[in-house]
Amino acid sequence: MHRTLPALRLTGAETLRDGRLQCRPIGLAGGRLTDHPLLPEVDLSGYLVLPGIIDLHGDAFERNIAPRPSAPFPLQSALVATDRDAAANGVTTAWMAQGWSWEGGMRGPEFACALLAALEGYRARMLTDLRVQIRCETHTVGTGDALLAAIAAHGIDYVVFNDHLDEAFVTASTRPAVFANWAARAGRSVEMHLATATAARRQARDVPRHLCRLADRFDALGVIYGSHDDCDGETRERYSMIGAKICEFPTSRAAAALAKAVGDPVLMGAPNVVRGGSQAGNIAAVDLIADGLCDALVSDYHYPALAAAAFRLVQDGIMDLPRAWAMISETPARILRLADRGRLEPGLRADLTVIDPATHCVEATISGGRIAHLSGAVADRFLAATGGAIAAE
Repeated sequence: MHRTLPALRLTGAETLRDGRLQCRPIGLAGGRLTDHPLLPEVDLSGYLVLPGIIDLHGDAFERNIAPRPSAPFPLQSALVATDRDAAANGVTTAWMAQGWSWEGGMRGPEFACALLAALEGYRARMLTDLRVQIRCETHTVGTGDALLAAIAAHGIDYVVFNDHLDEAFVTASTRPAVFANWAARAGRSVEMHLATATAARRQARDVPRHLCRLADRFDALGVIYGSHDDCDGETRERYSMIGAKICEFPTSRAAAALAKAVGDPVLMGAPNVVRGGSQAGNIAAVDLIADGLCDALVSDYHYPALAAAAFRLVQDGIMDLPRAWAMISETPARILRLADRGRLEPGLRADLTVIDPATHCVEATISGGRIAHLSGAVADRFLAATGGAIAAE
């Protein structure tokens, strides 16, 4: 179990508080934020102190599990790497997007359960608050009871529905080499993978009832749920009507517009912003943001993109830093109903990141009052202020 920092007061930095950057100290004590004035000071002049980043969807952890498709590593070591990768990029709370799919392999139900068990075992060593989002393929009718049991056993609080069957069949016919790679990753032959997809498609008549049943149970369990890759307004409306209110990665403006019209939050990928468009050829996140059709950004497949996207929005004149940073801190906290984080206010969880405004590099991340990442000149300042007392942390 990692110890929290001794009580400290961070001074001299531009701190994001009450929706604006201001030269106003913030203190840490017992894992919480405080305005107590009589604490040892850490001079962070020249830096930004911002709320810790809250990432609602990231699958970069898959690369830590299998850096190459044929070279998997133990789940515990993968969680350590993911934890540190998140912390080094200012992330203090992160949902790993784990599949629950007919696709099998690392996206199958058995693997999902193994990851959930491994995360429970790793929890005491955790630097950041790592959680799991279940990405439930719609055509998994026979696994509903197992999914609900896993959610209840491991306290899963976030699920999204997605349907990649059409993509699978299109890929099989137009890009057979890619489909063959998917099959290999699942440990199947091409013929077996195609047969599995065909069997899943036969469930189509039962899918609506299956999703409604899951939605009812999610409501009873307090699970927040949404959908992924909505292709049009009709699809988003259908999910919204059963309670799947979060619209994650809409692939068209119509889907995002429908979500906003009915009050559903829209999430887009931060890499889309940084790269200037979708790597999959879908709608550009910046266009939705500029039109008020995107509420929050997520890491998708690259943790460094979160902070970089916020600064890119400022650089491009789309919004100021407080508003841009809220898209990766305050707003995600509100969407997932985390009242104890996402802002720098006394009494809240001590989650923050210290960033060099010239380089945009994260030099410190504090999660729950514990040092998750510390580097550069900021490390020297913390050590000087505490007389080296944190060196053993």
